Amino acid sequence: MTASPDSRPLHPGAWWLWALGLATAASRSTNPLLLLLIMASAALVVAARRTEAPWARSYAGFLRVALAVLALRLVFTLLLGSPVAGSHTILTLPQLPLPAWAQGVRIGGRVTLEGLLFTLYDALRLAAVLVCVGAANALASPARLLRLLPGALYEVGVAVVVALSFAPNLLADVQRLRAARRLRGRPDRGVRSMLSVGLPVLESALERSIALAAAMDTRGFGRTRPVSRALARATTACTVLGLLGLCAAVFGLLGSDGGGWAVPALLAGLALTATGLALGSRRTVRTRYRPDGWSWPEWLVAGSGLTAAAVVTVLSVRDPAPFTPTVVPPTAPVLPLFAALAVLLALLPAVAAPRPLPLTPALDGRS
Repeated sequence: MTASPDSRPLHPGAWWLWALGLATAASRSTNPLLLLLIMASAALVVAARRTEAPWARSYAGFLRVALAVLALRLVFTLLLGSPVAGSHTILTLPQLPLPAWAQGVRIGGRVTLEGLLFTLYDALRLAAVLVCVGAANALASPARLLRLLPGALYEVGVAVVVALSFAPNLLADVQRLRAARRLRGRPDRGVRSMLSVGLPVLESALERSIALAAAMDTRGFGRTRPVSRALARATTACTVLGLLGLCAAVFGLLGSDGGGWAVPALLAGLALTATGLALGSRRTVRTRYRPDGWSWPEWLVAGSGLTAAAVVTVLSVRDPAPFTPTVVPPTAPVLPLFAALAVLLALLPAVAAPRPLPLTPALDGRS
């Protein structure tokens, strides 16, 4: 029995385009109000459209990592200082004397409001990017996303998916075993109980690895089609030259003097890399069962995130002041109106995306 068109799972590429659009918008600003709005938009969409699949539980982990980034950056600023000098002293810590060869480095000393604000704004931007990436991991099935990879990257994609799915499965095994211990009247907390759970968890992981290897061998994983030597050399040349072009283009775009040649190098690198991947896909023998469709919900979801990225990028280039509030002297951040409206548009997937269905093997992409 197939799902109706309005209740089918959304294309995983649409979720990633939406999340990357929000992440791009977050990377263009250090305004805490705009960054918090981006994080809230991502959280609301995840709450509305997250499934009960194991990978959907990873969003809480990304939130913890984002909070850890904020805390660590602030602690380092308190202990090691900030590159931004300020005049508003909050507190003064005991400073350790350092040798002469460690000039420019200090441990302890004066902590200023300007330095803390600079660290907080910069760390909040990284935290917002992590939250957006976590939203994509929680909403898009890694197994269905694997089917979208070119044939040349299929083996690498399988390894990445297996590695990413190990932690959620391990956590699920630990929770299941702790629940079993509670039902038997045994303690499930403390170091002793966790050590007793370790052996069953390892046994379950070994059984899962053997089952996965048998399933991959049954499905003919790794079987390739013979190709000519000339095609293999052309594939290698296009891929290597394309990656070198991309690296050079990124270096030029990040530098101050590469604006003229970086864009053509980027386009040439993308073209060569795409050609190499297309040629390399001829070696793989792979069929697709129930390919994911792309219709108006995918366009709305991906378009809302990409629109937010485009609007925030254009506005930040034209008038960067609202997107980078000054910390010397400290000023209250002001929320840019049009950028906020563009970010609020990214809430569209909460109503435009199909409602999540109960997890089944067919919809999970493992059939």
